[in-house]
Amino acid sequence: MKPVFKGWLSGGLLALLSAQAFAAGPSVAGIPVDFILFALTLLGVALFHHYTLQVALTGLVTVTLYKLIFTGFKFGAGFAGLAAHMGHELVTLTNLLGLLMGFAILSRHFEKSHVPVVLPKYLPDDWKGGFVMLIMVFVLSSFLDNIAAAMIGGAMAHQLFRGKVHVGYLAAIVAASNAGGSGSVVGDTTTTMMWIDGVSPLDVLHAYIAAVTSLLILSYFAAKKQHAYSPIIKNANQHTHIDWARVGIVGAILVLAIVTNVVVNTQFADISNSFPFLGAAVWAAIILTIPVRRHDWEIMPETFKGSIFLLSLVTIASMMPVEALPPASWASAFGLGFVSAVFDNIPLTALALKQGGFDWGVLAYAVGFGGSMLWFGSSAGVALSNMYPEARSAVQWVKHGWFVPVAYVIGFFVMLAIWGWEPHAQHKDAPQGTVPAVVQQH
Repeated sequence: MKPVFKGWLSGGLLALLSAQAFAAGPSVAGIPVDFILFALTLLGVALFHHYTLQVALTGLVTVTLYKLIFTGFKFGAGFAGLAAHMGHELVTLTNLLGLLMGFAILSRHFEKSHVPVVLPKYLPDDWKGGFVMLIMVFVLSSFLDNIAAAMIGGAMAHQLFRGKVHVGYLAAIVAASNAGGSGSVVGDTTTTMMWIDGVSPLDVLHAYIAAVTSLLILSYFAAKKQHAYSPIIKNANQHTHIDWARVGIVGAILVLAIVTNVVVNTQFADISNSFPFLGAAVWAAIILTIPVRRHDWEIMPETFKGSIFLLSLVTIASMMPVEALPPASWASAFGLGFVSAVFDNIPLTALALKQGGFDWGVLAYAVGFGGSMLWFGSSAGVALSNMYPEARSAVQWVKHGWFVPVAYVIGFFVMLAIWGWEPHAQHKDAPQGTVPAVVQQH
């Protein structure tokens, strides 16, 4: 394993532990055994990338048994505590499963619509074509879920580069999708969580200062690398016709997902955590469009395996005995970006919202973009690895996607230089008019 990856893996978890805010329990050298088991699971994923699902499930079973026997869960001990914990996480896990499975169907329809085949007619035919495509992924993610943007980007890349997509470019697709969602409350699960909790959409918008900076840096290096590996196809097939029915299916899934996200978060925020509305909306659109074109159901088994892998890591992360984050500061937010590459950013965001005192735009960029540093650090990365299994090597991801952490660091400090660190007051006590009305009623 490369030393740099070892540093991120150990340094990220140690940064989280440095707050000394975890619940009491057995520990080794002051580190709770729970975290050691989680770190070993992540190390196994990195080393045995051909057996990631088996490693993740083994880690989940091990951590669950450990907590059943020794420490209990956040909501109690024994099987009752486990049941309460899983009930608390059920909506998040179901939403993720629905999105990962549903957007896999979406990406196949987009690829078979032949839209990616005609794209070269409108894109530069040198390295700048790959550069522009990453910008397109970024823009898509600003109003779509970042998983969908990554899947569409993966489908476009498969056609544009004749199926030969460099691992470094795959890392860039994930990073572009995560960057695009970081400043939009409908672009990423973490920013949507902030919106639901009462953070104004305007308070995360300045994340785009860092996100755009990062995008330009990583897109340049990734596009150059991809062009040297497999250049973009120079001429579109003149006899190719777009399958508008498939485009319509893609549009229906995305529109219903966006509308559901906005409506639920503005009108029904108080029940948004009681039902997986977003995942259900995606699958409602898929079911309704069955008569239009046949869906590629045959991809579901492999997609399901990749989805279960991510859900296993998310579940393990939710079981970690973290009760608080380090005190809110730009330095702690910066560190959380690296933590999010190995520790799921959903519980990190939940803890930050509970703790308060953060600059939400800075935090949104850190936990959103930071997960791009490793393929399993974000749901977009796991989704794309279902399309491109060769991406499931942490060593190759870090080696060829080295520009992602570099872009993260530069983007972060450019944002600090331009915007500064402006921690927000407790948003739930904010003056009238600063948050959506439905949230003010909480």
